[in-house]
Amino acid sequence: MKKNLQIEANSAVPKYQQIVDDVIEKIHQGILQKGNQLLTINEVRNANGLARMTIIKAYEELRAMGIVEARHGKGYFITKDEVKIALNIFVLFDAMNDYKETLFNAMRESFGESATMNIFFHYHDMKVFENLIVSNLGNYNHYIIMPHFNEDVSEIVKQIPKEKLLILDHDVEQLGQDYTVLYQDFEENIYQGLSDALQKIRKYESLTLFLSKKHFQYTPTGIVAGFKKFCQENNIQHAIVDNLDENSLQENHAYLLFLESDLVRIVNWADKKNLKFGKNIGLISYDDTPIKALLAHTGITTISNNFMEMGKTAASMILSRKKGKIVSQCSLIDRESL
Repeated sequence: MKKNLQIEANSAVPKYQQIVDDVIEKIHQGILQKGNQLLTINEVRNANGLARMTIIKAYEELRAMGIVEARHGKGYFITKDEVKIALNIFVLFDAMNDYKETLFNAMRESFGESATMNIFFHYHDMKVFENLIVSNLGNYNHYIIMPHFNEDVSEIVKQIPKEKLLILDHDVEQLGQDYTVLYQDFEENIYQGLSDALQKIRKYESLTLFLSKKHFQYTPTGIVAGFKKFCQENNIQHAIVDNLDENSLQENHAYLLFLESDLVRIVNWADKKNLKFGKNIGLISYDDTPIKALLAHTGITTISNNFMEMGKTAASMILSRKKGKIVSQCSLIDRESL
């Protein structure tokens, strides 16, 4: 029995490429098997309103790939039950930093040397995000995107065929369970991490969350929500600020920061004021990196995902063609700064 092809009229992916992708996907799913006949050129044309040359181009590309064969007077037939295609992967991050480098390298190692990974950055600019996606549609067989925005980007993301897409680190809630997503639950992560550190946090008069506006720092709304929830439920005096300077650093107060550059500044300020981390000033950071294990002599307490494991899991999800949304677990790494 011939299987209908899925063609999206409004997709930015070229129609011939959609035909190629759909045939390959149906082979992966076992819907099309060796010996099955594809729809004839006329059948595809009548069902989808496509030009003959578009369909011929797609079928000839499949033939050149060894996936189908043309039988004179009969049509095109599937020649194999498994299709192994070299991985050509589009990666779109917001910006690069130490933990994302760990994540990227873990993915690259897991994919192996045969995979090609090209990385791009959107720097939290929605137009750049969309332009990079649209201009690269059809150029790769897999797309890994990090949609670090607090706005709905689902309409942009939907332009990527879902069977080729992995959404990483931040969930796009408007998309269904048939998308492949590996994400952090930021609200739960910050809430649970701070809860695990509650006994130490109570040593201090207050806890301040510093949200830097510099260096393309992205702060999910869930971070703020989880922080407020923790402080309110535990009667912790708290504040959220976006400009922290040396004069605002106070003895017997604790601080939660993100950027390594901010951590270095606060460590230097504390030294000048003769404040000792873990004794008369507390410090926590989100996302662990190698330098945070060394700063302030004893290291910085962090609430962090394991980004090496996240990278391995991301690669595994693509290689196994796994669908659905998976939460990447986070934990408190308790050092002497708190």
